[in-house]
Formats: sequence, structure tokens, C-alpha cells
Amino acid sequence: MGYFLLVIVVIVADQLSKWWILSSFRLYESREIIPGFFNLVYVTNTGAAFSMFADVDSPWRHYFFVGVGIVAIVGLTAGYFIMRRENRWYGPAFACIAGGAAGNLIDRVRLGAVVDFFDVYIQDYHWPAFNVADSAICVGAGIFIVLSILDRPKNSTKE
Repeated sequence: MGYFLLVIVVIVADQLSKWWILSSFRLYESREIIPGFFNLVYVTNTGAAFSMFADVDSPWRHYFFVGVGIVAIVGLTAGYFIMRRENRWYGPAFACIAGGAAGNLIDRVRLGAVVDFFDVYIQDYHWPAFNVADSAICVGAGIFIVLSILDRPKNSTKE
């Protein structure tokens, strides 16, 4: 699948899932799906990953995160064009991360916060709520990390 097509697939899947949550849930509503393990819940996040900086009370926080999202998407796309010849799996890795960044960027611009709804937990421990875009970012980062470990330069010399 081409880089830009995968970016669009991630964005569409993310935005459709968020549209469903927004149209089917009230803010903070939770529905148990797998007892003791998984809920769907509608929450918002004005911060970064795991709600970092969500408590920073500054009008610049929003613009900072929008700027970071734009720079990330541009940087990942440039990285794709540079790295695609190294290994074909860099394309899907960068596309998943860029698509996820774009999905969350759309929320920030449109709603002022990111919509999260997957709630995974064991007993009283809840992983921070996340969404399809966050999942794509993690999958893409995972692929990139594995490639970085396994795809050593072919021309390296031992000293």
C-alpha cells in the first residue's frame, strides 16, 4: 500500500471512530465491553501522550501542539522519501505515525482537544485512554524500532 494511501486510511479510520464516539456517547460516559479489561469511554485530552502538559494553563499550549503535529507530519513524510530505499517497511512505519499525527491534529484544530475512547484496565489500574490514531502511532513506532534494530547497514566493517 502506498505511503499516502496508508496515511489516508489511518486518518479516515481514526476520524470515523471518533465521529461514532461523539455521536453515540456523552462526555465521560463509559460502556463496559470486556468485563475487568476493556471499556469504551468518551474523554478528551488537551495535552500530549498520556495527558502530559494537559494541566498547563496557557493559550499557547494549543498552538504548540498544532505546530508540533504539522512539523511531525512534514518530517515523517520527508523521512519516508529518504528512507524508503533502505527497506520497504519504513514506508508503512512512517505512514502509520504520520496518519496518527494527522488524525489527532484534526481533532486539535476542530475540537481544541483529542478525542480518546479505548479504556484498557486490569482491576483498578487503567492505561490512559487512547484512540485509533494513537494506536497507529504506536504500531508505526514499533515497526520503526524493530527495523532500526534488525536492519543494520550492509557495508559496516568490524574493527
